[in-house]
Amino acid sequence: MIDVSQKLEELTWVPRPKILALRRLGIETVEDLLTHFPRRHEDRTEFPRFPREESDVPVCLCGEVTKTSLRRFGGWKKIFEATLQESQANALSEPLVCRWFNLHYVQKMIGTGQRIVVFGKPRLRGKRICMDHPEFEVIENDEEISIHFRRIAPIYPATEGLSQRMLRSMVYRLLNEVADHPFKTLLPHALMNGEMTRATAIRAIHFPENWEQRDAAREHLVLSEFFAMQMLIASRRADASIRSGRAHCGSGALLDRILKSLPFELTGAQRKVIAEIRRDLATAHAMNRLLQGDVGSGKTVVAIAAMLLAVEAGYQTAFMAPTQILAEQHYDVLRRWLEPMGVRIALRTAARQEQSGPLPLFEREAQIPGSAPVSGASAVVSTARTSDAQRDREKSSSSRDATTHTRNAYAPQSEASFARDEAQIIVGTHALLYESVSFSNLGLAVIDEQHKFGVAERARLTAREPAPDVLVMTATPIPRTLTMTIYGDLDVSTIDEMPRNRGKIVTAVRDESKLSEVLIFLRGQLERGRQLYVIYPLIDESEKLDVKAAAAEYEVWQERLHPFRCELLHGRIPAPEKQQIMERFRRGDTSTLISTTVLEVGVDVPNASVMLIENAERFGLAQLHQLRGRIGRGEHKSYCILLTSPHAKEASAKLAVLERTSNGFEVAEADWELRGPGDLLGTAQSGLPALKIGNLKTDAHLMRRARTAAMSIFQADPRLESPENQRFRRLIVEKHGRTFSNVS
Repeated sequence: MIDVSQKLEELTWVPRPKILALRRLGIETVEDLLTHFPRRHEDRTEFPRFPREESDVPVCLCGEVTKTSLRRFGGWKKIFEATLQESQANALSEPLVCRWFNLHYVQKMIGTGQRIVVFGKPRLRGKRICMDHPEFEVIENDEEISIHFRRIAPIYPATEGLSQRMLRSMVYRLLNEVADHPFKTLLPHALMNGEMTRATAIRAIHFPENWEQRDAAREHLVLSEFFAMQMLIASRRADASIRSGRAHCGSGALLDRILKSLPFELTGAQRKVIAEIRRDLATAHAMNRLLQGDVGSGKTVVAIAAMLLAVEAGYQTAFMAPTQILAEQHYDVLRRWLEPMGVRIALRTAARQEQSGPLPLFEREAQIPGSAPVSGASAVVSTARTSDAQRDREKSSSSRDATTHTRNAYAPQSEASFARDEAQIIVGTHALLYESVSFSNLGLAVIDEQHKFGVAERARLTAREPAPDVLVMTATPIPRTLTMTIYGDLDVSTIDEMPRNRGKIVTAVRDESKLSEVLIFLRGQLERGRQLYVIYPLIDESEKLDVKAAAAEYEVWQERLHPFRCELLHGRIPAPEKQQIMERFRRGDTSTLISTTVLEVGVDVPNASVMLIENAERFGLAQLHQLRGRIGRGEHKSYCILLTSPHAKEASAKLAVLERTSNGFEVAEADWELRGPGDLLGTAQSGLPALKIGNLKTDAHLMRRARTAAMSIFQADPRLESPENQRFRRLIVEKHGRTFSNVS
């Protein structure tokens, strides 16, 4: 008996030249080939009458070869023709001409008097009905069962050097050789449908006897795939729920102070979400919550509220952002709001770590006083620049201790001074994941723009005992089915209400030919004191892509907008220089920022109310919505202009969605409709297995069934200890590498 884990190269009948082609498809073992499921099936069961008109629908026909011919054209080129007549010819029957171009072997296989089956699209060529390059098979025995014709035929994802016929033949032979293999059915009884097992489902998905059997097999296999995914997700939730934790919630006095000092009222959605987080923080179970909200909906305020509750309870909090620009911005906002209340803030980014090496902060155990005010309000653990405001504070400070502390933020500290000076909120990028940052009393981790990180990175930050509470945030609204997968191990809170003081954003799609009119509008906005973003998809020009680039267009914009000052910003600019550019733009010294998508998340300049995006057709809807979220952050009416190249007419329908709505949830659903689920799952980031047969969009109802079943199993048996659940435990451990370290 063949072992399903056996390498295909060990099977003598697998053609050696095909091994490399199979590897390109990710197929190396017997199981890989058996689970290389068809992407669709073609109905080749019936032989209809020969067509008299052309059709876009391929048909399967059977006939007798009455004539063959070989003609040359263009010197060395050849065309082989075979004329077929219906087996039961009648007066109305028209012959079918099958043609193959430069396929010399075909003429050796087909001869007059043979009966053949062909499959292809009939086309009208002059007065003749023709099929160009049809699949064909010579019929030698009417009783012979073909795997390519006279059936529902599988069509597989293929690659160069690996034809559909070859794939079908290999799968068919392999199915016969593993016919007695005891495939383990992965589904629980609640998801089983009739007598269908995994073994029968695998055979039926490749070579079904009818469409009903194909549908039943597919449902079984999709449910198995989704159930395995949901069991992995449920195991993460179970791990989180049984980890030892602590309550990290203060009385709320500090939170009440900051809320009363804000120059705006919280929305009802913000208050609801804060209440949900507060309940989680007050329990001993580790919080694992996703905060989902549109661009500009006020997620940062909610995060600050959560951090203040933890700080007041005497714990440190970590605030992790995906980029240095965003980390610096969060740092500035937190200092401006929280330093007057005595909360100590620190910044840690990769750039400073590289310059100064491991820092001596957070090395010793020390209990943080809940909200006791401290002179020298912030500890700059690591930053690429020192802001003007900070320098002013240092110059005017009358406290020698505060000045000394700020100037010596990188100097070793004595154990006595450490507890006094230890930061309560640490802001940073991925540098917070480094071993050189060890938190003495971490109670809450907030991760902004979670989709920029991965599950493994999140786990590295939070894998400690006692477990901290975790709040992850995203401004990229996610369709519900994806929420059940990527963030299935988290509780979900949604801010579905925008602040009243947000300016309106008008979005317009314009062809490149309208650039002169657009320039007049842009200059008018600059003359009114507004600021402008101009976004490009590339930094430098590309020979392969007909796309404009930021660096190449920078000088052009300087001339177009003179005397208004322009600056260039992109990811290859050194971090300190990048921060200086952004600071000048924030202060209004720079009127226009020519940039790449480095601005996609987090930049907050209320006076920047105009954005022009060049080659907008090159971006996805979700990314365009994120970019558009950089404007409309102040009181002024804002404008987003999507400029498209003349040959991008097909992009109009896609971009019209952004003209129609500013609601990120509607944009996400439209993006889902246009792009499908393909790359939205992000398996590398989510830590989930790639899907082989399931479709997150069209099979959403099956995902809900799988999720319900998995959650039910873990609620009844969190450690999967019962005998009937042992196979699910092995599924998680063997298939997905879960160790179940605390589910022993």
